[in-house]
Amino acid sequence: MIYIRSTIFFILHAVTAVLFSCLGVLLWPLPFKWRYAVVSQWAKSNIWLLDKICHVKLEVEGRQHIGDEPAVIICKHQSSWETLALQAVFPPQVWVLKRELFWIPFFGWGLASLNPIAIDRKAGRKALNQVIEQGLDRLTSGAWVVIFPEGTRIAKGYIGRFGIGGARLAKETGYPVIPVCHDAGKSWPKHGFLKYPGVIKMTIGQKIATDSLSAAELNQQLFEWMEIQQTKLEGKKPMLLDKKKEQ
Repeated sequence: MIYIRSTIFFILHAVTAVLFSCLGVLLWPLPFKWRYAVVSQWAKSNIWLLDKICHVKLEVEGRQHIGDEPAVIICKHQSSWETLALQAVFPPQVWVLKRELFWIPFFGWGLASLNPIAIDRKAGRKALNQVIEQGLDRLTSGAWVVIFPEGTRIAKGYIGRFGIGGARLAKETGYPVIPVCHDAGKSWPKHGFLKYPGVIKMTIGQKIATDSLSAAELNQQLFEWMEIQQTKLEGKKPMLLDKKKEQ
């Protein structure tokens, strides 16, 4: 039954992605918030489908920490699930992502309509400056900025080293940070097709002001918070993953 349910979900997930991506392109002339209000329904509907078809539910702790002021969201990255769930939980947002995602037919077009910050991860300081410049623009306009500091999906039970980009963006712009941890890997594994029934728990931390911290100190505080929360959610301390060895 898990295979059958996962197959049904995959088909609906793909079909709705094409439909909403085309819709996003058609709505491109409209203001960002209008486009987002429509296109983000794809993510919200897929969270609903995941619940009804695969019996994968979402449980959120810490919603009271969100508030109205835009912030930089520093989120754990275990699967594709969180890219959907964040849209169902947080206000309008943009993501810092690798530009290669734009090359995916249909999906990339819809993604581009949501005004993300697309970077060349090999560009080093140039990419970091791009995150800060465009991130300030998005935050000032009222959009939240989502960054996955590990840079790639990390399997359940592990934690990756944090890139400095999210901490630098928050420090340079003066906007607060909200850390987010979850255990999606148990139900939607990295690169996994099968979706295992269960309750995915998302923990939202308190906002962290950046005025009294350096970017390095903020990054370390975020890493330690994520490590503690992941330990609580998974029942054991995550192992630090060397990205080079993983690749």
